[in-house]
Amino acid sequence: MSLSPDAIRDALAALTDPNLGTSLGKRAIVGLETEGGTVRVRLALDYPVATMGEAVREAVTQALSRLPGVESVQVELLSRIEIHKIPPGTQPLPGVANVIAVASGKGGVGKSTTAVNLALALLAEGARVGVLDADIYGPSIPQMLGLGHQPPESTDGKSMEPLMAHGLQVNSIGFLVDPETPMIWRGPMASQALLQLLTQTNWHELDYLVVDLPPGTGDIQLTLSQKAPLTGALIVTTPQDIALLDARKAVKMFQKVNVPVLGLVENMSIHVCSNCGHAEPIFGSGGGEKMAQEYGLPFLGALPLDIRIRKETDSGTPTVVAEPEGPIAARYRDIARRVALALARAPRDLSHKFPTVVVQNR
Repeated sequence: MSLSPDAIRDALAALTDPNLGTSLGKRAIVGLETEGGTVRVRLALDYPVATMGEAVREAVTQALSRLPGVESVQVELLSRIEIHKIPPGTQPLPGVANVIAVASGKGGVGKSTTAVNLALALLAEGARVGVLDADIYGPSIPQMLGLGHQPPESTDGKSMEPLMAHGLQVNSIGFLVDPETPMIWRGPMASQALLQLLTQTNWHELDYLVVDLPPGTGDIQLTLSQKAPLTGALIVTTPQDIALLDARKAVKMFQKVNVPVLGLVENMSIHVCSNCGHAEPIFGSGGGEKMAQEYGLPFLGALPLDIRIRKETDSGTPTVVAEPEGPIAARYRDIARRVALALARAPRDLSHKFPTVVVQNR
């Protein structure tokens, strides 16, 4: 019995993606061959497939094996991260598919540590990732990624090449100023510097650009939200009431400027003593999850207060690359998968694919 390519395509298009809970659709099918009783199929998915692809491969194999005449199935999976919906009035960044802001209402909650480990976790999942240190007044990404103070190169005198660290493309105001020089800038000047870092860096074919915002809801956050093509924002907080109070303000700010909040991460959720193993919720417990439920947001995960995270980040080798198989890295990767799937469920941005229509009266 000859195999029908149309029947195979229909079966694939109707198949439910086990990660997203939606049908694959014919758009995902980028290659299909049949030879005797063997079916070879290539699928392009809108999220990293390094670990999440296995569930899809298994589902496709089972579905096609039920078709008459199919004896074996070979599945090749690719990542094709789409550009997703961005705020009105903004344009996609050249070389960047999606921009993710990592924010907090209060400083000292581990936002930057979460940002770099999220970026590294997305990279480990198979995505192409960059990091922009937007914390103009307190840039810490250069040290966290072991880059120190080295200015980025420019080939044309107008734009900057990102530096590379652990496979990430990186830029920061910390590369451009002396590490001990305080940034005594007013809001508009700092906001302009951020926009220049964002738009004058030659990002190269990124699936995700993770932007580490300064804490609070001031000029810099507002400028980025209104003028940058943010696909979504992630809020970092600790369980304590004071941090949650400010995290609520960050959520409301993004909601007011029409930037989707992808979810909430609770950092320092519990402390485990490195000597005796006693676990204690120093900053309280469950506050982040309760807040996520209150606002109808996904709770992306909880991270511990662990001395290893501090030591590894200070040394320039964050936890996801220092202990890639460890339990803490597993938490970061789980958060990264949830973020990637949240973006994959978002509407695609098609505005950049259509020409600008100008109507003139004569």
